[in-house]
Amino acid sequence: QVQLVESGGGLVQAGGSLRLSCAVSGRTFGSYGIGWFRQAPGKEREFVALISRRDSTYYADSVKGRFTISRDNAKNTVLLQMNSLKPGDTAVYSCAATYASSTTVAAAYDFWGQGTQVTVSS
Repeated sequence: QVQLVESGGGLVQAGGSLRLSCAVSGRTFGSYGIGWFRQAPGKEREFVALISRRDSTYYADSVKGRFTISRDNAKNTVLLQMNSLKPGDTAVYSCAATYASSTTVAAAYDFWGQGTQVTVSS
């Protein structure tokens, strides 16, 4: 069983930055691709970013150039650095783990965290 715990959400003004952290339990951290997804009120969950088992990274077009995903295998943690935040980035952000290494499809992720709220004010 794998458990994921997100932290780092909060309220920030437009143009500001936040760094989200996803702590992953288990000794096989390096075996998973880790993705970040977000869901705003009244909207469907959408892919944000992922980092594969081999540290390849992929981003949604809406965040490319503003968000950076990275992993620290020694700490079993994946970070999502979010810069130049916009009100449209407001959502609950969740991290998830997949055996599929790199996929943007939420249904392919096997384990999910509870999520952390990010609110960007204008």
